[in-house]
Amino acid sequence: MILTNCAACAAPLGLSLGKKCGRCSTRYCGPECQVQHWKEGGHDQLCKPIKKAGGAEQYNANKKYTEAVAVAAEKCAEDVKGQTCYICTQALHWKTKEGLVRGCSCRGTAGFVHVSCLAEQAKILLAEGEENNLGFKAMNERWGRWEKCSLCEQLHHGVVRGALGWACWKTYLGRPERDPIRINAMTQLGNGLTALDHHDDALSVREVELATMRRLGTPEEVTIMTKANIAHSYECLGRYEETLALRREVYAQAVAFKHPTDQIIIYANNLAVSLKRAERYEEAKCFLRERIAEGFDRTLGANHISVIKLRWNYAGAFCDDDKASRDDVVKAVATFEELFSTTQRLLGKFHPTTKSAKAYLESGRSKLARFDAQS
Repeated sequence: MILTNCAACAAPLGLSLGKKCGRCSTRYCGPECQVQHWKEGGHDQLCKPIKKAGGAEQYNANKKYTEAVAVAAEKCAEDVKGQTCYICTQALHWKTKEGLVRGCSCRGTAGFVHVSCLAEQAKILLAEGEENNLGFKAMNERWGRWEKCSLCEQLHHGVVRGALGWACWKTYLGRPERDPIRINAMTQLGNGLTALDHHDDALSVREVELATMRRLGTPEEVTIMTKANIAHSYECLGRYEETLALRREVYAQAVAFKHPTDQIIIYANNLAVSLKRAERYEEAKCFLRERIAEGFDRTLGANHISVIKLRWNYAGAFCDDDKASRDDVVKAVATFEELFSTTQRLLGKFHPTTKSAKAYLESGRSKLARFDAQS
């Protein structure tokens, strides 16, 4: 995570409080902790290596990245046997000696790669874009290489997403605080930590990101995605009332500021999930009916993952609601069967979205079976 705590006692320091080591910039809440850390915490041995790496933040990011790559390679080891990287064509990375991973929607013999190769590819593409003064759209597409597979165009997930989050942050953290790329790298780190289920750390990163943007005077409409990410961290940590309140705000602001359609649908789905969790099923159904009626399937296509999620959230509201009729549940199960087939075809059976669709289907079938058992 981003370093906002005392290195000795872990007291929160925010972004500006406390004292820094004059050599390596490691942060402390005061001189007492700094002295203790030097004498008893091992900082006397680490100070020079930390300075050599570029400071405490860079040293921490480099270390976390190396650990995340090792975890990702170990997690994917069984799946990648006998394969080679589609970027460098080697099985073992020539420099880092890391193993292969695959964490997208590629199937068969496609999509095997080293995290280092993915990171280097993304770094080069972005640097070329900056050098040639490419426009926003082109730069945004190149930035996508930090999170999407260049072969299947689907988001990386799990341990691979986590490793790429640290790769992105360690690459750009040294840029000026106002640099949008540095702020975007913070977003990628938060997303990566979430993919690793490190939700406390993800929330810490996202709160730092929002605080930084506000301190720099970023317009409120630009902070919407960061607030949406904070709401997701709240949800993962079980802070459901805060999640619902923030998601209402995010959706309303996204509509008011006319954000892109695909983003608005994501925020709508998130709000619907929170409404269902709060057992506000009628409100959730009404809200989702209105969104489906807006015809997003014609705008983005029926196979767009957010459009699919709108439909399964709507069906899920009937399966979760104890007051739903058997006919409603029958229709919901039929919807789940269709959507599970679609996600499996588009993303493969091992993708998290496909697994989520399968869980919805099984839940619906279970509720239908309970209806039949009572009749």
